[in-house]
Amino acid sequence: MIGFMLNFKEVQELEYLLKREMEELLFDFEDSRIEIVVKKAMEERYQILFNLYRRIALPADCAKYLRQKKEFYP
Repeated sequence: MIGFMLNFKEVQELEYLLKREMEELLFDFEDSRIEIVVKKAMEERYQILFNLYRRIALPADCAKYLRQKKEFYP
């Protein structure tokens, strides 16, 4: 296991960056022009980001970004 220590300011910055990236992905999920293969890759990336966010954020804050499993069919 790899760990690292962060001060409060660094945690705030990391939280901001993760939230911004997840919001962008959530917005892109709604775009019907994006192909299914790309959306699957986006979903994998979203799960990685969400798992990182979950480690530093409060559970109430995580609920906003909790995503239901969706299958991408045309």
